[in-house]
Amino acid sequence: MDKREFLAAGSLAAVFSVRLLGLFMIYPVFAAYAGELSGATPYKIGLALGIYGLSQGLLQLPFGFLSDKIGRKIMIVLGLVMFGIGSAVAAISTSIDGVIIGRVLQGSGAVGSVILALVADLTAEENRTKAMAIVGVVIGTSFMFALVTGPLVAGVAGVAGIFWLMVILAALGIAITLFAVPNPQTLCVHRDAEAVPVMLGSVLKNKELLRLDFGVFAMHAMLTASFLVVPGLLHTGLNVTSHGQWIVYLPVVLISVAVTVPAIIVAEKYRHMKTVIVSAVAALAASQIMLVFSAHNASMLLAAMTVFFSGFNVMSASLPSLITKTAPPDAKGTATGIYSSSQFLGIFAGGVVGGWVHQSAGDSGVFLLTAGLALLWLAAAATMAEPSYLTTRLLRISDAQAARAESLAARLREMPGVADAVVIAEERLAYLKVDAKSFDGGMAEKLACAT
Repeated sequence: MDKREFLAAGSLAAVFSVRLLGLFMIYPVFAAYAGELSGATPYKIGLALGIYGLSQGLLQLPFGFLSDKIGRKIMIVLGLVMFGIGSAVAAISTSIDGVIIGRVLQGSGAVGSVILALVADLTAEENRTKAMAIVGVVIGTSFMFALVTGPLVAGVAGVAGIFWLMVILAALGIAITLFAVPNPQTLCVHRDAEAVPVMLGSVLKNKELLRLDFGVFAMHAMLTASFLVVPGLLHTGLNVTSHGQWIVYLPVVLISVAVTVPAIIVAEKYRHMKTVIVSAVAALAASQIMLVFSAHNASMLLAAMTVFFSGFNVMSASLPSLITKTAPPDAKGTATGIYSSSQFLGIFAGGVVGGWVHQSAGDSGVFLLTAGLALLWLAAAATMAEPSYLTTRLLRISDAQAARAESLAARLREMPGVADAVVIAEERLAYLKVDAKSFDGGMAEKLACAT
């Protein structure tokens, strides 16, 4: 990557992170805060926590499509403005209904797909995977950092202060977008980085991709539902207020990271992806079963949290990789867009259904719900096809080769290490699924550029 591409990836990762940081900082402290608002019930607390996922999930793909027409930066700024307005509404609200409205507005700033499309606009095909990896690492780090810092910030400024911090972070994101992110020379549709409307039907019919979409839906539903109950259990079991619970989350997060790194090495380098996936989902299921019995057992509660976040982090790192391996070469962006929407809809479902169950059946009911969801996911993961360990490669093709696109695709498929190839003549690109261990990139580029 050259300096300009690194700046683009880094600055857009920063825009992504400032938004996610605020959203996840409220998770550990929201249930206690919302319980003191007028009109609060366990159901409405769950609705308030999860409803931003509904507007986010529904608007993720439309925001991306609109950015192809009217510009990436315009849509990013618009989304961050909506996020800031929603954060301000939530900050000044004294009722749970007001916070719910604020959270809907927060979620309506669905700029994730637009940011990824702009990353693609600003990076060359051969460097795009590295740029996306930078964004992915920043997103994962932001989530873990938010869990620890959320209680600290709430202890100083209250949860309303976290919402005001989100307003500041939204303004910071707008400033980074306008003044630090380079302007793309042209806007293009990148099938490897954004959704393409005509590909939606075929992706939604792919059973293996649907398993992964269900997985990310279930994982984030479990996360959101659990945070309706776990902070209260920490308070009663360890006598730690919500503002002081960072001291619990810090070692849990550190241990989970220590587990994740070797797990990903085993999955990717030694090609035991399915074993790692099934083991991580089993750990998530076990953690929820442990939580059912942890109301009066502080040691079991801490163990369950550690097991949960270990499995969660392994899956957060593995699922995007599986999407890439499973999706057709020209549908990676579409598959990723549906996957992202599934994640946010899982947050919504976890909040709404978890809140309703909490109101109807108490703490243990929530964990029985999440345990059942995890066991369904475990069944889906155990019966998944063995991953192919293929990666997506893009090749720029010559005008001459574009004129004989079908012939070029056939010749590329015959090359060692190439599992599939799709040539899009109007984009002057060939999308390949390859085994990196046997793929000869130089030979493929020579063929693609032939006149």
